[in-house]
Amino acid sequence: MTESKPVAVCCPTTAHHSEAQALATQLGLDFYPSAATELPGEVALALLCDAQGWALQPTGCKAPGAVRVDFAGGAVDHRRRFGGGKGQMIAKAVGLKAGVYPRVLDATAGLGRDAFVLASLGCQVELFERSPVVATLLADGLARAYAEGDSELRGIVARMTLHAQDARSALADWTQPWRPDVVYLDPMFPERQKSAQVKKEMALFHDLVGRDDDAGDLLAPALALAHYRVVVKRPRKAPFLAGVEPGYQLAGKTSRYDIYPLKALPAGLNAETRSATPD
Repeated sequence: MTESKPVAVCCPTTAHHSEAQALATQLGLDFYPSAATELPGEVALALLCDAQGWALQPTGCKAPGAVRVDFAGGAVDHRRRFGGGKGQMIAKAVGLKAGVYPRVLDATAGLGRDAFVLASLGCQVELFERSPVVATLLADGLARAYAEGDSELRGIVARMTLHAQDARSALADWTQPWRPDVVYLDPMFPERQKSAQVKKEMALFHDLVGRDDDAGDLLAPALALAHYRVVVKRPRKAPFLAGVEPGYQLAGKTSRYDIYPLKALPAGLNAETRSATPD
């Protein structure tokens, strides 16, 4: 991960000053009781706390605007309702099908969208995010979805567990009493996207965390830990992660999934059958 630009916590809403100050102290960031547009010039990005929750936005001007994690509306909710269900490439890539619901470790969670899709289809998903700022946005989005969503949305979020830590160390020195069926990797990569929203978010993420130059370090420990397979999402024409050729691929118009199979996913793999079989 390349060096990030300076970030500060800001909060223009008096009612949320205590919460914002506490997080700033926790993350070792400066706190400003003002709007993001009023921060000093040396601060490039603002972790904003307001009545809507947490957001990330550039300072000094309103464009391109704030980025929030919202599982209850927008593109994420539309994909949940109309995205194609188990017919989606990501579902096929992790091996999800009738009666088979793998436990997935998402080692590069980001804004949690792919993890949400898998959880909405019935998978248990463990999300690892090493950027404290991104993890804050993701935790806020999960909490709001659970508090404000309907029973279906709360059920989905209940299958998502966030770990605010670097997956590299977690994978290499695994201490949990369970092992993931599938490890999923989606390292940041400069994609050519037409969507203005995607461009805005990618620009902010590159400003915040740079590029995932060390993403290749995840593949070997992922292969050592996963029970059944490792799945790597890549832009369609990108090189293989760490130069390792996958067993097979699923390709779409702009992206592909490289699948590294370890052994066949058993029929009837779900939370009940898994609890009866020790890892």
